[in-house]
Order: sequence, then C-alpha cells, then structure tokens
Amino acid sequence: MTDYGITKISFNDNRIDNIYCGEMNSQNNTIYNFETHDRNWFKQKLSYGKTFSKLTREKDGKYIILNDIIQYNGYSDIISLGGKGATRLPQNITKRKTFLSYYHKDDQLYKNYFENLFDDLIVNKSVQKGDIDSDNSDEYIKQLIQKEYLFDTTVLVVLLGAKTKHRKHIDWEISGALNYKVGDHYAGLLGIVLPTHPDYNKPINQRYKSNYPKRFIENYESGYAVMIDWTEDRVFMQNAIEKAFRQRANNDKRINRIPQMQRNTGE
Repeated sequence: MTDYGITKISFNDNRIDNIYCGEMNSQNNTIYNFETHDRNWFKQKLSYGKTFSKLTREKDGKYIILNDIIQYNGYSDIISLGGKGATRLPQNITKRKTFLSYYHKDDQLYKNYFENLFDDLIVNKSVQKGDIDSDNSDEYIKQLIQKEYLFDTTVLVVLLGAKTKHRKHIDWEISGALNYKVGDHYAGLLGIVLPTHPDYNKPINQRYKSNYPKRFIENYESGYAVMIDWTEDRVFMQNAIEKAFRQRANNDKRINRIPQMQRNTGE
C-alpha cells in the first residue's frame, strides 16, 4: 500500500506543475483528504521516501491503483511517473459545471456509471429523480433556472439511448441550455451514444440522424455540439467535455429554432 494516490495531474512546459491526490489508509483501503499540491510539495514528499500511486476509477465508483513506480531524481530535478502511458491521468483543471440530461426509465444505469467514473472531473448540476416535474415546457425550464440546475451550467451532457429522441423533457433541457437567458453564456453540448443505442460504435457515415433528438443533431451537424461513443476512459471524457465547453464560442453555429416537443413520442 502506498502513502498517496494521484487522480489528476497538470503540466507546465512538460514538467509536472501540480497533482490532485489523497492519503491512502492501508487498514481499510480507503482514500481521504484529497487536495491539490504543487510540484515542490510533491518533490519533498518523494525525497522523504513517501510513495505515490496513480489511481483510476471504475463504474462502481471504486478507485483502482495503477502500479506505476513514481520516482524523483534530485540531481536532474525530474519526477518519473513510470509505467506505460505514464501521463494518462486527467488534468487537474477547472471543473466544468455539467448538467446531465437522460431518460430516467431506460438510462439510469449509465447515469450512475457516468457519475461514478467522472464525478470528480465536473461540478455536477444534474437534477435527481423527482426533484422537478412539469408538463409545461416554459414552467419546467423556469424551474431549472430558478433552482440553479441550468442557471450557470456550462456543458450539457446528453446520454443518447435508444429512446432519448422520444422524450420531451430531454428536448426541453437541450433547448434551455441553448438559451442565452440561462446564464451569461450558452451551454456547450456533448452527446454520448450509449451501448443501448442502435448507432453505438458505428462509423459516422453509417449513422442515421433520425435516431437522435432533432435539436441535438441539428447542433451536431452545424458544428456546435460534440458527439462521442460511451467511454470509461477518464482522459478521453475530460477532453470531450472541454471540447464542448470551447464550442460555446461558435455561437453562429448554435441552433435553437424548432418548436419544443409538446409530448413524448414513439411510445
């Protein structure tokens, strides 16, 4: 058992700038006191003989130790992370305020997986089941804004399952996120194609836009929205969220013109 576990790391000119780590408890295999520490703190702990391991997370939320040997060479002032793909940890950067839009009945499991895998990479703004319910689109979005679920959201993540396109609340959430009145920016838009979706893992040219929520696919085709397949790769997911965040600058590609859905379809 090592002394510290690192979950995120940042570099400056290819040198480690800071790490996000927690203390390891060998007695009950838990990790606590997660904090950001700078390079000097990291070097000092290594020079004192403290040991570090890189950590990743799994779908159940548990941390898994990556058995890379981390060393510090005081003479050359180089910290070696060791192992294959040594830098494959997420960056320790600003966490984006992220709202998760999904079909509660069919896709709750993947919502849980997403939070277990990536919750430390985002500020989670998602509505929990039963928090808000309305059959009126204007009232629903108003509640999302007033209760600060969407008010300062910077990235809306849509879990794209087989029936997502039929759900009016998802259309309303996308519409609300693309509305400037939500905050001082439009939200970025990231769609994640789930393994339950008929287009999962297919080449782009073999996918059918009719399989997606119309408001989402219009923004994807315009170049505003980002779309990826479901992944458990923490670095890949963080990069996708960051890309959706940056896409907010492409305001001329944002499309929010079609009428909001008035009812669920395809039942």
